[in-house]
Amino acid sequence: MNFTYEEVPIDRLEICKEICNELMVYQKSLAYITPERFDKMTYETRLVPSVEKAQHNFVLVVKDEDEVIGYVYSNISPKEVYTSDFATFFDMNTVEKTHVGCLSQLYIKDKYRQYGIGSKLFSMSMDWLHNFEQVEDYFIFVSNGNGQALEFYKRKGFFVSHEILDGFITVLRNNKAENNE
Repeated sequence: MNFTYEEVPIDRLEICKEICNELMVYQKSLAYITPERFDKMTYETRLVPSVEKAQHNFVLVVKDEDEVIGYVYSNISPKEVYTSDFATFFDMNTVEKTHVGCLSQLYIKDKYRQYGIGSKLFSMSMDWLHNFEQVEDYFIFVSNGNGQALEFYKRKGFFVSHEILDGFITVLRNNKAENNE
């Protein structure tokens, strides 16, 4: 196996289409609370709109030879982006700054999950997020049923803040000031 990591410019975002759609199928397979919500979640309905609403985007793919085997997508967005008809993802009054950082999507194909790729994608994403001084609050949203991801992010210093959509999503949070970073 020959893993390479490549930052993807937004004009080449489509390289993530297949792996993003695979993530949606994976999340649905784990979900026990309204799994049918994932039926309308695709690259076109999740990744593309998120990129368009964000102020800054970071997309990183990992490849084995020429095959995309995983990716991470993070963004810096005005906090108001996280309130919509779908859901309000956190209490706006608890975020002092105008922008938040979000590790929005991280996925690795099953057969590649034992090589430390997730930790490397997470670390590279957090390094990117920490470059923005106007951001103190970082969020990760984990779909129900994905206990492995939940525990992974908790080991990385995030804590469970609350649940939304009747438990469909668990909101994890980390604050730069609280961690003296």
